[in-house]
Amino acid sequence: MKNAHVALVRGINVGPNKRVNMADLRALVEELGYSDVRTLLNSGNVVFSSSPAKSKDAASRIEKALEQKVGVSARVVVMSADELAAAVEENPLATIADNASRLLLGVMADPTDKKKLSDITRQDWGQERIALGASRAVYMWMPKGVIESKLNAAVSKALGEGVTTRNWATILKLRDMTGAP
Repeated sequence: MKNAHVALVRGINVGPNKRVNMADLRALVEELGYSDVRTLLNSGNVVFSSSPAKSKDAASRIEKALEQKVGVSARVVVMSADELAAAVEENPLATIADNASRLLLGVMADPTDKKKLSDITRQDWGQERIALGASRAVYMWMPKGVIESKLNAAVSKALGEGVTTRNWATILKLRDMTGAP
């Protein structure tokens, strides 16, 4: 898929609020001029093609359109297929994580937010692990599950809406959908 990108919409379809139909989300992204639009699952994962010029402000354009056309306020983080493939390739926790649903990739909207995680990365989290990637990636391994994870709670508190996470199985599917190696 040429000039592929992934938009990760934060916090939609998780509970009863912020409900967005995936067909509506695809249509919205297409109306913004992006092509080859596809969604994965029901949790705000959109793969699309875009010219380099249009991809620069894709996150803010999608956020505004969601608010205006669907009435849902949600943070959107956009990664290029190459950035996603690099995040998959560099995963420093891949050798210890044995359950893809308990390994998360967090993508920060602002790469400078890494500094907000410096204390967290130095703490002992028992069996849980955290590692920072080269760009906007934060990897979190929670062998006992995400819901009860103290690490996940600490990262969420530190970054707030500045990060969106997906489990590793979803990340691999998104990478495959972009056609990235």
